[in-house]
Amino acid sequence: MLDLDPELAETLDPESEALARAAAVARVDMLEPGEWRGDRDYPEATGHLGLLIIDGLLAREVQVGNRTCAELLGPGDILRPWVKIAAHSSVPLESHWTIVDTVKVAVLDRRFMNTMARYPEVVSAIVDRVMIRSRWLSFHLAVCHLKRIETRLLVVLWHFADRWGRVGPDGVTVPIRVTHQLLAGVVGAQRPSVTTALSALRRTGEVERLPDGTWRLHGEPPQEFGEVHDKTAGRPYRDAEEVTVGECASDE
Repeated sequence: MLDLDPELAETLDPESEALARAAAVARVDMLEPGEWRGDRDYPEATGHLGLLIIDGLLAREVQVGNRTCAELLGPGDILRPWVKIAAHSSVPLESHWTIVDTVKVAVLDRRFMNTMARYPEVVSAIVDRVMIRSRWLSFHLAVCHLKRIETRLLVVLWHFADRWGRVGPDGVTVPIRVTHQLLAGVVGAQRPSVTTALSALRRTGEVERLPDGTWRLHGEPPQEFGEVHDKTAGRPYRDAEEVTVGECASDE
């Protein structure tokens, strides 16, 4: 595990790190693209810490009424798919998981936890991942309050670039393949508005969709969230409410 995710051992002294590296062994499962029932695949979780994503991308979508929000998770994130809130919710809600790209997860089960109890620094680093995920959810909530959809998309794509991107001579490549519909769930918008906003960002050269479905970002991250301008037209982008479905291109 510490070879796959060296950050988990950052606070260990060299001697403890060598011992922990030999002991930190976990089962690795592969999850293929498509709808995923995590609670069915991992029904018995007593004493388990969770699933650590080593590679790949998945989405968790929550639907309240006719509105859906989405969370993207990738390498470094911790999942506990057997934990549910719907049974205790006064408001009807539905949630489901989708494997976007083949996901490799390490199963941090009871045996792993018993072994790692000798190395609290490693356990603490894993728990930190859970807290970081909750912080990013707060970040996504704040992003959804930004007025312009173009700004929301830029902020979210740069956030994904910080987490999983690769810097190259032509910009920052973000190795995620997601539909406009899924991005709409992430930024709290409708799919047609996201399609139109992405077309505008492509025209300005800030965002590029690569042939393999991944993304490339050019320039610098947005600093002034209220002042994202259309460089081709010399005017601010329109609000989502001004966009009509008839103006939207098809989702790719």
